[in-house]
Amino acid sequence: MTSSTQARTTGLETTAPPRATLRDWAGLAVLALALLLLAVDATVLDLAVPAISADLAPTTPQLLWIIDVYSFVLAGLLVVMGNLGDRIGRRRLLLIGAVGFGLASAVAAWSVSPEMLIAARVLQGIAGATLMPATLGLIRSMFLDPRQRTVAIAVWSAMAGGGAAAGPLLGGWLLEHYWWGSVFLVNLPVMLVLVALGPVLIPESRDPNPGRFDLASAALSMLALVPVVYAVKEVASHGPNPRLGVIGAVGILAGVLFVRRQRRLDSPMLDLKLFALPGFRTAVLTNLLAVFALAGVLFFGSQYLQLVLGRTPMQAGLVLLPGLASTVFASLAAAWLVRRLRPGLVLAGALTVAALGSVLFLSLSPDAVTSTTPFVLGFLCLGAGVGIALTVSSDLVVSSAPAERAGAAAAVSETAYETGIALGVALLGSVVMAIFRNGLDLSQIPGEHAGAASESLAAATGFARELPEHAARAFLASVHESFVSGMHLAAFGTASVLMIAAVIAFRLRTART
Repeated sequence: MTSSTQARTTGLETTAPPRATLRDWAGLAVLALALLLLAVDATVLDLAVPAISADLAPTTPQLLWIIDVYSFVLAGLLVVMGNLGDRIGRRRLLLIGAVGFGLASAVAAWSVSPEMLIAARVLQGIAGATLMPATLGLIRSMFLDPRQRTVAIAVWSAMAGGGAAAGPLLGGWLLEHYWWGSVFLVNLPVMLVLVALGPVLIPESRDPNPGRFDLASAALSMLALVPVVYAVKEVASHGPNPRLGVIGAVGILAGVLFVRRQRRLDSPMLDLKLFALPGFRTAVLTNLLAVFALAGVLFFGSQYLQLVLGRTPMQAGLVLLPGLASTVFASLAAAWLVRRLRPGLVLAGALTVAALGSVLFLSLSPDAVTSTTPFVLGFLCLGAGVGIALTVSSDLVVSSAPAERAGAAAAVSETAYETGIALGVALLGSVVMAIFRNGLDLSQIPGEHAGAASESLAAATGFARELPEHAARAFLASVHESFVSGMHLAAFGTASVLMIAAVIAFRLRTART
């Protein structure tokens, strides 16, 4: 009998919760594969940005959509999929999502236009929305002992960091030997293993009394998040206009209606009472802000390493590796820390370390000799701080919710996670590009080519190769200097956001796990 089954038969007893079995720990390894599928895909794509830009020639908005439309779609569907998993079975939803994600990855690999790649990323987002809440929800039902659950979530978070660490190395090797589409094909073998072992090792779990699935709530949850995030992205890229104001207002109105509906329903899709718990509320917010910082740095950092410092994709992956590896070890260390210190103090300390890492990026320049070490050290601190923060916040979220609502609670955490990724890429990436364009010296560029030359960092670098040597040298210098200036402003903003999150987390210092 699995730990989840035992929980149902002993739910009214006052004895200690049953401890996980060997099968449960083996099932955790399979669940970690699902997260590995997503983590590898995210960091591999960051390194592939220059290659995709060169081959498909996307505009800057299209490039940003390629990166973040996955997160937009995923974030909009997480609450819906988390509730669906509670009803039809979290394992079943996990396996359906794994197959769908693998098929969408194949479509992305052989995309022949920016529009096709964006569509494939949308399909990946739909499938990914089934994976993330299912994994955390299953951990909640499989590991009923609080200490074992903290360790399981630490392993889960470490696998996310491990996938992120493996992504640049694997992606760098693939990009040096094959075309950029190969970075999506690495998802297929992982998907096959997950589909083969999942039914054997992962026990099914669901809410025995889920109530009615409310289609109106599902529609409102999607209509609330996607328009707001889209409006934020477009304002950051192109400035405000009445159309974006209307789109944002539609999202806000849908959010208000969603909240009012949840308060009236006997079986709400999102239990708003959870947000009255300080630990849950703080965990969700710090989760969003920590991922916001990490995603933005990965987006502009990979371009900086390859197109400013002149690293190959493999070399860029090696430079990113220490910081991503630190996320793995920090995630595992978080389980030890929260046994000895209050979670609010652990969160605040981790976010402060991450903020210090962002401050180190202010010393970066176009010179590879003087900038490599500050980049490695800065990303090392950022990765370690975010790794601990994500583990502690995820543990607080799933521990706050009853087991039968684990999928819905996990969906809230993952919505914050994916929204943070989307906003990090959209806002920080847009800040970098705005400063980049304003700082370019286009005096020696023909007027009809100025727009194309300033479209993106990759476009500017490629255009410089077509100029005479003297003009190319001067233009490239302005390209590199303006991009680094944009990175400095984004790094300052990242450090500020992380310190705000640290202060919020520190206010939780009086609560224990």
